[in-house]
Amino acid sequence: MMRRLPTISRLLLGAAGLLLLRAASGVVAAQETKRASMTIRASEPGPQISRHLYGHFAEHLGRCIYDGIWVGPESRIPNTRGVRNDIVLALRRIKIPNLRWPGGCFADQYHWADGVGPTEKRPRRVNIHWGGVVEDNSFGTHEFLDFCEQIGAEPYIAANVGSGTPQEMADWVEYMTFPGDSEIARRRAANGRKEPWKVPFLGIGNENWGCGGEMTPEYYSDLYRRFSVYARDWAPNDLNRVAAGPGGTRLDWLDVVAGRVRHGIEGISMHYYTTGSPRWEDKVPSIGFGEDQWFVILRDALKMDELLSQAEKIMAKHDPEGRIGLYVDEWGTWYSPFPGSNPAFLVQQNSIRDAVVAGATFNILHAHAKRVKMANIAQLVNVLQALILTEGEKMVLTPTYHVFDMYQVHHDATFLPLDLETDEYAQGGEKIPAVSASASRDAQGRVHVSLVNLDPKAAVAVEATIQGPRFTSVAGRLLTADTLDAHNTVDAPNRVQPAAFTGATLQDSALKARLPPRSVVVLTLS
Repeated sequence: MMRRLPTISRLLLGAAGLLLLRAASGVVAAQETKRASMTIRASEPGPQISRHLYGHFAEHLGRCIYDGIWVGPESRIPNTRGVRNDIVLALRRIKIPNLRWPGGCFADQYHWADGVGPTEKRPRRVNIHWGGVVEDNSFGTHEFLDFCEQIGAEPYIAANVGSGTPQEMADWVEYMTFPGDSEIARRRAANGRKEPWKVPFLGIGNENWGCGGEMTPEYYSDLYRRFSVYARDWAPNDLNRVAAGPGGTRLDWLDVVAGRVRHGIEGISMHYYTTGSPRWEDKVPSIGFGEDQWFVILRDALKMDELLSQAEKIMAKHDPEGRIGLYVDEWGTWYSPFPGSNPAFLVQQNSIRDAVVAGATFNILHAHAKRVKMANIAQLVNVLQALILTEGEKMVLTPTYHVFDMYQVHHDATFLPLDLETDEYAQGGEKIPAVSASASRDAQGRVHVSLVNLDPKAAVAVEATIQGPRFTSVAGRLLTADTLDAHNTVDAPNRVQPAAFTGATLQDSALKARLPPRSVVVLTLS
């Protein structure tokens, strides 16, 4: 059955031919070719796709900070002021736009003064949320902001509302951004930084409906209004203040906060994790899965589209001018802990399935770019849907990293609406669109089309019509793999990596593409 998708579609298309799939069981079977058709309305530009939709998140959790980003200046692993050089190079390559820190749940137990001054004098605290490990605070404000400068990212600070005070938050903002001669600015200088940093994003609390204090939305709204008064703009720094919004589908929280907070706010966060199960306790594995668990993860990842549509309606009711953005500042796949790992460290592998999730998620975010101004995958290194895995001196780039690399072409580009009809992918009595897509135009006038084939077995033949400007050439990159759970390891770091894509043709306004099963493709028309 061919499904017609909405005009602002984010779901798309595919590739072609009769292909052979080597399934996880090793059985080889011939599969059908599915079809999709679309119209790219290249002369009808939409909103800008903010580069901040490609943001990131690093929490004091498991091996994300310690033994991930931070090895310390005395480490034999090559580093710059304690930060791994290989990670810096990898993140600069994908032009990471922003980085959220120190949490997550950890943010609402974090007291910033613990993490400044001589390292040997910093207090040791118990990380109450993530395994009860001892936090030595060797990675604090200076180290984080230095890391942001090394990778070229803008800092997104999450302030402590759950166990903190407005004064503590105000002092932290002053410490980081005040350019004058105050007691706190002198303290910053004494700790090695005379000039203030630029900190454009400040989250006032995190998940305050849960680990951030088990609050009601009414109580949190009142706290937010109080805290926001003391989140000052110390010129030339200009803060975007972000309220802690709903987790999952709890949009009642968003309705209350958006209705009660009208001033001192530029954004409201949303968190959405893909688990593949209606019960939080019953997560699926990150590798070693069958097609049924491939399907449920992709099915649930696509639910973000409707969730954002509902959230936009709530925001339109309270903020019809569109002044307040939605920040999806935690998203990604969340699987069962990797066997043999500390379950509190949220260790999982990252396969081609995660790359397909990432591509489809970005296509959804693009379609909502008028209201959605930032998104942050969870997390950067060694935790959940990580872009990078480390093991001693070795580093591995995951399939998700490669999608971020391929999708760079959409950073700050202009969203182009498209109309799509696509066959469906069915499994276990349920159906989803077989393909996902998005299109944008960059500052040089080139059009970029990102295509995801969600079907792990069937290729999809795509035919597209481009309305508007004429193009004479097409080039592309492809990410796919030979099994459902193909992933990279320190012993096989390049098993899943992008390659040149030659399965597309362009003649006049007609674009054709042949995408393999379980694949992500980005095309450039010029």
